[in-house]
Order: sequence, then C-alpha cells, then structure tokens
Amino acid sequence: MRLNKFIAQAGYCSRRKADQLIEDGQVFINGTPAVLGQPVETTTDTVIIGDETIVLPTEFTTILLHKPEHYITTKSDPQAGQTIYDLLPKKFHHLHPIGRLDKQTEGLIILTNDGDLTHKLSHPRNDSSKKYFVKVIGYPSKERVNQIKEGIEIEEEKDGEKSIYKTRPCEIKNLEGNTFEVLLKEGRNRQIRKMFNSIGHPVIYLKRLSMGPYELSDIPKGNWRIIGEKK
Repeated sequence: MRLNKFIAQAGYCSRRKADQLIEDGQVFINGTPAVLGQPVETTTDTVIIGDETIVLPTEFTTILLHKPEHYITTKSDPQAGQTIYDLLPKKFHHLHPIGRLDKQTEGLIILTNDGDLTHKLSHPRNDSSKKYFVKVIGYPSKERVNQIKEGIEIEEEKDGEKSIYKTRPCEIKNLEGNTFEVLLKEGRNRQIRKMFNSIGHPVIYLKRLSMGPYELSDIPKGNWRIIGEKK
C-alpha cells in the first residue's frame, strides 16, 4: 500500500496532509525517513510519525464534539494550553480530528480513526459542505455580502510566504441584523474570518454547525457523542 494511503487509512490525517508530513521528514519507516510514493508493507513495516506508531485499526470509532472557544484542535503541542483532548476520555485520544477550528471558534469537530471518512469529508473533489453561524461587527450591505458569495480574494501564508487566493462561491443567508449562516465547500485557514474582514466587517462570533451530513444539533458545549463504531 502507498504510504500516504496507509497513513490516511489509519485515520491519522488526509492523504494530502500525509504527503506534506513525508516531505517535511516527519515520517519514518523502520527507522528510516520515508519518501513520497514509497510503498509500505502493512503487516511487517513500522511507520512512525513523531512519537506515534501508525497502525491500521481493526475497529472504527467516530465522535461528534462540541468544541468550546479557547480550546485548541491539537494533541501534539505541549504548550497549547487547553486542547479538545482535555474534553475526552483517554480511550479516545487515539482519534484524530477531521480539519480544525481556530482557538476563538466553537462548534462541531469530528474525531475518528476511519480513514475513508476522513478522505470523504476533507478531500476537495468531494465537495463536502460545512455550515457556520456567524456574527459580525456592523451591518454589511447586500452588495458586500454578494462579494463573498461570488468569491473574494483573501491572503494566505504558507512556510512564511504570503499569497492571494480567491475563495470559491458560497451560500450566505442573512438571519437577522448582523448574523449570518454561511455554507462553504472548502476550508482554508480562518477563511470565514478573512472573508468578512475583506469587506470591512470583522467576525465577533463563529460557530460551526455541520460538516457533510453530520450536525452539531443539541450536543452541549464541551460534550461529545459517539455516532459510529464499526469493524
């Protein structure tokens, strides 16, 4: 099996992210740095990322978590402060989040060891949607909101280099006054905040309501629910 597929099937991250980790020299096979496209023997090779040994699960678990504000979506940074794993029993600490929410954003996080589900919800070609509740400063005009709907230029930074990216068209519904429901089919870093900043109306509250077919619904803040266990 190709290494990036093996890592994704193990539920560690998406194939694209796996390729990035391999390129960055963070993946080792039998103690040797891995290379892109390298095959892995799933029954005999030892694959390690950081201090974690990657194995294919025999059972799959998926959890919906209502992340509060001020929690970080990570388990690898010892300086991160409160993380989403502080909200979960240790028996679920092997699960990995599908995507992230920034520290100031609350809402739905999906954690799983199901690589197929991770691929389905994170790969761009699958057009998986994400719904958000947004509150902004001021009252954007219809014309400005339409700029976001049609796609707007935002700045991105990767490896210390900045670039300009035009977002894909999205759906926006004005709920009342300065609150909106936004439906995206992509998920760039702090994308919604950047989009509204671009039209001069910074976000003051942001909550993810759904990812694909999975909804936050009535899960209390800081709580979680198991939605699937399969063999």
